Amino acid sequence: MTKSQPEYDVVIVGSGAAGGMSAYALSCAGVSVLMLEAGRDYDPVTETPMFEMPEDAPLRASSTPDKPFGYFDATVDGGWQVPGEPYSSADDTDFLWWRSRMLGGRTNHWGRISLRMGEYDFKPYSRDGLGADWPMTYADMAPYYDKTEALIGVYGSNEGLENTPNSSPGVLLNPPAPRADELLTEKYCRDLGIPVVPCHLAILSEKQNHRRWPRELHPNNALGQRVTRDIMRARAACFFATPCGRGCSIGANFQSPTVLLPPALATGNLTIRTDAMVFEVSSNAKGQANGVSFIDRITGKQHHVRARVVILAASACESARIMLNSKSNAHPNGIGNASGLVGKYIMDTVGADLLGQFPIMENMPPHNADGASAMHMYMPWWLYQEQAKGQLDFARGYHIEFGGGRRMPQGGHFSSVEAMNGGNYGQQLKEDCRRYYGSFIGFSGRGEMIPNEDCYCTIDGEQKDKWGIPTLKFHWRWSDHELNQARHMHATFRTIIESMGGRVMGEVATDGARAIKKPGEIIHEVGGARMGDNPATSVLNQFCQSWQVPNLFVTDGAGFVSNADKNPTLSIMANAWRSADYLVQEMRARNL
Repeated sequence: MTKSQPEYDVVIVGSGAAGGMSAYALSCAGVSVLMLEAGRDYDPVTETPMFEMPEDAPLRASSTPDKPFGYFDATVDGGWQVPGEPYSSADDTDFLWWRSRMLGGRTNHWGRISLRMGEYDFKPYSRDGLGADWPMTYADMAPYYDKTEALIGVYGSNEGLENTPNSSPGVLLNPPAPRADELLTEKYCRDLGIPVVPCHLAILSEKQNHRRWPRELHPNNALGQRVTRDIMRARAACFFATPCGRGCSIGANFQSPTVLLPPALATGNLTIRTDAMVFEVSSNAKGQANGVSFIDRITGKQHHVRARVVILAASACESARIMLNSKSNAHPNGIGNASGLVGKYIMDTVGADLLGQFPIMENMPPHNADGASAMHMYMPWWLYQEQAKGQLDFARGYHIEFGGGRRMPQGGHFSSVEAMNGGNYGQQLKEDCRRYYGSFIGFSGRGEMIPNEDCYCTIDGEQKDKWGIPTLKFHWRWSDHELNQARHMHATFRTIIESMGGRVMGEVATDGARAIKKPGEIIHEVGGARMGDNPATSVLNQFCQSWQVPNLFVTDGAGFVSNADKNPTLSIMANAWRSADYLVQEMRARNL
């Protein structure tokens, strides 16, 4: 094992939403940072296939086992299965674990949906007696939501809806105009009492205000202002050319490698090392973290780096794996695991989908359906009061993502035509494709899961990866709350589709187990090192700091106490920034 010098103030494991934000905030504050990324280097500016058409790719860019989200998906190294990096599931569990082995991690692939958690979401136990409360409140997080939205660029609107917080004035960018299918859906949902409002996405619908925000994000910090101003000036507004999942060479969507890492590097305070597979946090005789050990994926050699503070931001389950594998005399059950809760209470988003076909949209004349690759509108949860009164058989809500219309056809785009015509050939097939093209809308529910003791990951005592690192084994059980919620999603989708005069394509499940997606499939897994206000019942405090090892922080989704229906990435970044500010304060006070 070799020693790498010099010693850094902070070593960060991971380069995605949490790692990127931690590096940005700390570097701007003058902290010396080393970032270790398990995957390869990746540059969206040069590697994004911005203008390639489906016809330019094998199988018209459709899904394959190696590229589940299509040929052009930005995940260049990773997926449900990573060669040489297995994981396992217990009996009656089929957990899917998505990993992105590349600089920027999942921020290169994600859907850019950026929804704030609300007041109810931070105190769910106080509201319904289930799960646990977060150790902080929405009021504590609101300033960091503002800062994060302003930095990364989020479009949307303030609607003042229940548990759907507004951003401060001027923070959000203007949302793009709704498309025809979105306007049609909004018209019919209005009569159903279901709100359809502009969604919040981390995509630049217009240029950022590079004069205002650097000063407000970094008051009295010339370095932070300079590097932030430069990256805001460099990014271009979206011109609706490329699906965000491919990456973005003009920086219009949010990716850590184009938005967070360039300004952090420009401070001169960040060093990045890729292909560095971290396998343990090392500790001294007193049990304090003193660095990390990793394997160079190219050479296979082991290395160790020293730092005053260690931040794990490798994604929720990967960070839990590193903690569980970091055993010593001081930490026989893994570092920071005095409570025995590392790996426990993992969660994923509840998901269910249904497709509708609408005669009213058949034979539409060609029209401009341009826009961001994701949705312009969505449906936030609208039945909070009904739940509070006990009128539903599940305790937490969901939002609805939807989209369709005349967008760029992909591989398999016309597969639903056969369900409509029973199968045709020649001229009739061509006419049917023209008739039905653009007449489909898909609906996807994304709901909150309540943490339970049967959902956790452990070290698999019988399996190691190709570097000899012990792997994870997953255990899972949906509760009736999640199953009933998924069933309710399907019933709601049917109501919407039929109210629009449409036809449901597929089964409307009356059993939630038939509707719900597999655990991990939504790629929103969080938990495994949850925060709390009691060291006996949590792993971290409200600033993502280990109770047991004060110079160990875990800033990714592992610290999540609950998993609201709001997609977690925005909250991960806001939480990481808040944690970084606390860390800087503690370092300056010489407490770390």
